[in-house]
Amino acid sequence: MGTPRDTPRYTVVTPSRGDRPRALGQALDSVQAAADQAGVCVEMLVGFDGAHGERVRDYPFIRYVDFPFEGNFGNGIRDAFVKVARGARLLFVDDDNAVAPDAFSIWERCPETELVIGRIDVSRAFPDVGLLPRTGQDSPDTVIRQGNVDPLCLCVAKDLVIRAGGWRGEGGYESDFLNIRRYHRRARSAAVIDDVVGIYDAGAGLDSEGMNPRQKKSAGI
Repeated sequence: MGTPRDTPRYTVVTPSRGDRPRALGQALDSVQAAADQAGVCVEMLVGFDGAHGERVRDYPFIRYVDFPFEGNFGNGIRDAFVKVARGARLLFVDDDNAVAPDAFSIWERCPETELVIGRIDVSRAFPDVGLLPRTGQDSPDTVIRQGNVDPLCLCVAKDLVIRAGGWRGEGGYESDFLNIRRYHRRARSAAVIDDVVGIYDAGAGLDSEGMNPRQKKSAGI
């Protein structure tokens, strides 16, 4: 895992509203376990949007920051962390998601590819879908489309994100897709892999007060 003095290979960026402490703890645990399994050094930047969020874990690789309220789907937090990330490669893991146990081992297979897209388990949120992206053909050109790819799918070079203008907030809720599409267009190399690298909505239901409208609907609330 490394210590705070080590230069991390990966920076995991996590925006949070501060109302999902149990889910956040699970996300942090998943990163630690996957990094330990792969033997890589990571840092995790957790940003709370307008809240003094609970510091649910004290792992030395985590930095917590309380941001002024923005309410823009974590876009400003992501952009701020991209600028200060020490890792050469970036992951985007929301506080109610988790990385797969072998996620970093999978990413290590593509060390020089600027944009790598893995699959994520979305069955907790969309049982009829199962996995995203729906790959069809093994090409980023056919994979990167609205509703088919999520930031949790990505391992992206920091240099590419900076070159492409950081993480922009245009489009509000649609900004995830717009940023991913922009990175793909600016990438010097890109790949789609079939391995499952994350679990979407892994923490849904752990914090009843932190459920979003879709999660409440799925839970019958």
